[in-house]
Amino acid sequence: MLNKRSFCVLVITVFLGLSGLWAGDTATFVDLGFSPDGKTYMFAQYGIQSGTLKPWADLFVVDVVRNNFVSGGRFSYVHDKPVVSGQDGSGALYRIITQNVSIANRYRINYCFQGQPLYIGMDTGDPADTAVPIEFRDFDSGANYRASLVATVEGTGAALKSSFHIDLERTGRDGARKTYTVGTPQLKRPFVGAYRIRKVMTAPRDGSIIFVIEMRIQESGETNLRFMVEALRL
Repeated sequence: MLNKRSFCVLVITVFLGLSGLWAGDTATFVDLGFSPDGKTYMFAQYGIQSGTLKPWADLFVVDVVRNNFVSGGRFSYVHDKPVVSGQDGSGALYRIITQNVSIANRYRINYCFQGQPLYIGMDTGDPADTAVPIEFRDFDSGANYRASLVATVEGTGAALKSSFHIDLERTGRDGARKTYTVGTPQLKRPFVGAYRIRKVMTAPRDGSIIFVIEMRIQESGETNLRFMVEALRL
């Protein structure tokens, strides 16, 4: 039987072992909704910095048609004090949303007009899974989809950079097929070592598709998880 001292040593050892497997901080993705016409989409991410324990949040407003941010549509916030025990960093999310209500109003973002999930991916821990095509269906339209994420990674350490795009095939209810290239393959992102499709959503009004992409950013000896989206106006 373990005594109290042995138990504490065991807990610390296990904790340190797990910390060695994952160093860095993980963002939480938040769907903040579309405009009534489905042409604009807002999302956010938040977390806690692994080094300082300060909560942080990012907010983005996306032009769905252009698959790019609207002008002035990127915001970041880092709190000046670390979180206390039991907090998850969501306070930074609430802060950044309230600070930028004007842009949400300008683009008529409706927080209740969120995307309908078509696919939700789980992290199996196997890097090879990112190369496996995913398949999903939109039961409202009757369309079937097959999506393949194609990533190109160059260099290591400070020279690490990468790009990706998504090859998408849509088969309509009538059997007609159409292919799309989603993303910007010529854009090289520094320090990003891997990508994964974590979620696919459709806009509630016009059926536009939002791909939620997880990025593994390797910097200063840590791997941080962040999110971005790719939008496709059908």
